[in-house]
Amino acid sequence: MKAILINILKFLLFLGIGLVILYLVYQNQNTAYQEECALKGIPEAECSLVTKVLQDFGRVDYFWIIMVLLAFTISNISRAKRWQMLIRPLGYNVRLINAFLTVVIGYFANLGLPRMGEIVKPGLLARYERAPLEKIMGTAVADRVFDVISILLVTAFAFILEFDRIWAFFSEYASIPGEGSGLGTLILILSLILVAAIIVFWIFRKQIMASKLALKIRDLALGFLQGLQTVRQLDRPFWFIFHSINIWVMYYLMTYLCFFAFPPTSELSATAALLVFVFGGWGIVIPSPGGMGSYHFLAQTALTMYGVSGEDGFSWAMIAFISIQLGCNILIGLIGLILLPIINRNYQPALQT
Repeated sequence: MKAILINILKFLLFLGIGLVILYLVYQNQNTAYQEECALKGIPEAECSLVTKVLQDFGRVDYFWIIMVLLAFTISNISRAKRWQMLIRPLGYNVRLINAFLTVVIGYFANLGLPRMGEIVKPGLLARYERAPLEKIMGTAVADRVFDVISILLVTAFAFILEFDRIWAFFSEYASIPGEGSGLGTLILILSLILVAAIIVFWIFRKQIMASKLALKIRDLALGFLQGLQTVRQLDRPFWFIFHSINIWVMYYLMTYLCFFAFPPTSELSATAALLVFVFGGWGIVIPSPGGMGSYHFLAQTALTMYGVSGEDGFSWAMIAFISIQLGCNILIGLIGLILLPIINRNYQPALQT
């Protein structure tokens, strides 16, 4: 009973965080939208951001939303194949359909509690494949290690391609009145903080390295390295790399295809989609349900760099967020919950020969 109560409180906490962020993003954009309407002479009663978002949903080309669902499905087939390859060296031949369904159920669980899917997914697969939970959990951790590497590489690639645009944007918005180059001042302050942190670390290095936090970080680093080493045990590392790349290509396409669904973003470039994908991806990493609020803020910020108005950027973020969360994670996750026990009713897993 205590565990259930704690999970409910966690859910409410993270949901609250997401709702607060979303509300603040909405309020900020709604204020800007009202000011724009006032300049155009449009009465305040006829200028509602909520009404605009609802009208924008009516302008969506839902063919492209279906394509987003298709890209989501393909990415998770590759994710299931990659997970299957990580499990095989342990002596278990898990079925692809079981790996796929537990993956999509994991995404569904994440909407209840951030990262809950990382427990639910291996737990369900271990149950239906009659495999030790700790071994399956270890492969799920290894799977996430490669995701961390992937998102860092994609982020670096996007920043290299669009460095000038990003620099110009933050130079403009980080400027401090009366101080000239605000970005330069910000960099100087951060550099001083970094130098101070290094000095403090060096002085108290023995105490810091013996702390529980340092030991936990060390254990995480060791687990990270062990996850990388699992690739050496794979029979066909080429296919592992192929599926790893395909997962993130499909994730990227989910953003790019969604551009075509909404007229104000339909003419944006593939490079713009990459930057929006990266910004939105980091928004989802933030622990709120599905990136609620944080995804909207960061995706809208990236769209601003390409001349998309704030209100159109907010509408696009809502369209993308609802399409992915309702259409992908909830719909396909619920289908997975229904199908998983049915297809495993008479299934007897066998060890790898």
